[in-house]
Amino acid sequence: MAAVVAMDTQLMLGVGLIEKDTNGEVLWVWCYPSTTASLRNLLLRKCCLTDENKLLHPFVFGQYRRTWFYVTTVEVPDSSVLKKVTHFSIVLTAKDFNPEKYAAFTRILCRLYLKYGSPVKMMESYIAVLTKGICQSEENGSFLSRDFDSRKAYLAGSIKDIVSQFGMETVILHTALMLKKRIVVYHPKIEAVQEFTRTLPALVWHRQDWTILHSYMHLHAEELESLQMCTGVSLCSPGCPGTHSVEQAGLRTQKSTCLPSAGIKGYIAGFVELEVSNRPDLYDVFVNLADSEITIAPLAKEAMMMGKLHKEIGQLIVQSAEDPEKSDSQVIQDIALKTKEIFTHLAPFSEVSDDGGKVVLNVEALKQKRFPPATENFLYHLAAAEKMLKI
Repeated sequence: MAAVVAMDTQLMLGVGLIEKDTNGEVLWVWCYPSTTASLRNLLLRKCCLTDENKLLHPFVFGQYRRTWFYVTTVEVPDSSVLKKVTHFSIVLTAKDFNPEKYAAFTRILCRLYLKYGSPVKMMESYIAVLTKGICQSEENGSFLSRDFDSRKAYLAGSIKDIVSQFGMETVILHTALMLKKRIVVYHPKIEAVQEFTRTLPALVWHRQDWTILHSYMHLHAEELESLQMCTGVSLCSPGCPGTHSVEQAGLRTQKSTCLPSAGIKGYIAGFVELEVSNRPDLYDVFVNLADSEITIAPLAKEAMMMGKLHKEIGQLIVQSAEDPEKSDSQVIQDIALKTKEIFTHLAPFSEVSDDGGKVVLNVEALKQKRFPPATENFLYHLAAAEKMLKI
């Protein structure tokens, strides 16, 4: 139990309250502890109370500058003590990705606020979870942190649903994630965006990295700046002509784009604004979830060239996902095993560099193997994504 307490003390960052009053004004009313003006403004955008279309989104989540936010919004019933409030949102910020955990906790906080009309009871429960990992109430429900394992959050989405919608094109998403490319997903309904995007990192289960997920974005300058900071920077100088020399260079894949830095990461970003489709500077792969269409941006087509290896991967993904006897977790396991097999293709061409013992790709050895062009291209860019190129 002590470990759980320590974990929650480290993971939860704060709690806040946003209200919409009977005059239609939306105000940031209270928070504990204090928060920055930029984060407050972001959460006001996300809480849906400021939306002109007046659609109520009961629960949304996302990430901003390495802080996760979870927002539960409710309509105030006539029976509540909150006579001058029509709606309110409870916001939790944390360091970890666990939507189910924080949805459960914010629902309890909402019930407390509806009953007492004061943030005091909410803060008491927040402090209880922060210090003890638990808050108990027969009337308003109980919450126990240890009931919510992070791995369950990783597995909560459905890979089978993604494959059902996109079939063999799912391999495009798998390839983009393997190569740490930028994926933008659009759908007019935020619930659809969040369900789809939260599942994608499971396609590269060997990384178990959900920090690449930005499931609720707006085309707002500050948000786009923070998103682009996630991708790392190019190693090129300001006057770079667009190519770099790599030790033992000569691969056809090097002639069009700069090599990524060691900080390459990529991202998955979800939007409800269709205008994002006109922002190719934000993505390598664009997913129009509403129309079931996947588009590869022109500048990413060389790195994303498909061949026999990708066909094999795609067939395995589809075959596994369509097996009615297999669960989503078993499909993820099958994809993970195939991914491990892909990395074995790189092993014979890897060597320890002279400076610091880092494992790097021997590009000349890869060329001499004479793989099909698309396979060679993919393995080269995979090595770049895994920081195995010697610049």
